[in-house]
Amino acid sequence: MFYKDERLALFIDGSNLYAAAKALGFDIDYKLLRQEFMRRGKLLRAFYYTALLENDEYSPIRPLVDWLHYNGFTMVTKPAKEYTDSMGRRKVKGNMDIELTVDAMELAPRVDHIVLFSGDGDFRPLIASLQRQGVRVSVVSTIRSQPPMISDELRRQADNFIELEELKDVIGRPPREQSDPRSVSAASG
Repeated sequence: MFYKDERLALFIDGSNLYAAAKALGFDIDYKLLRQEFMRRGKLLRAFYYTALLENDEYSPIRPLVDWLHYNGFTMVTKPAKEYTDSMGRRKVKGNMDIELTVDAMELAPRVDHIVLFSGDGDFRPLIASLQRQGVRVSVVSTIRSQPPMISDELRRQADNFIELEELKDVIGRPPREQSDPRSVSAASG
């Protein structure tokens, strides 16, 4: 489903991809991920979207954000909003859907194929619009977790569905035994 001469762009919903990989029991090696898609076509851009807690002295996701920034990824971040819900629990909200959508629409005239790393059904209208502009869209997520991490309507809209678990041997590494480095992002949305 990939052609060597096609211009590719990756759009990674950081919290969604992290949650899908965690549900499958592995971590993403982003260097290997970038190399894999460079092999599949002419990779123009690899975008990574995540919200960051600004008021924390140390953000566990900061080292990843810095590494990605220095290793060929275009980082799109914004401050996460922290609040307390009606049950008194601390919650974090940091939805990046609009930023991802705007960037994909702007880049559409310059690419042949967009790979979206998300299972969020809110992206279905984006995929439909990109397809009307002649861009092929592949979606990377999983149906093998309980519950599945991809919405049925998103999977149906995509030109190609790539099961994340099938990429595990190519872009995965065993999970680290430590605190959740993306807990801020994983709770967003």
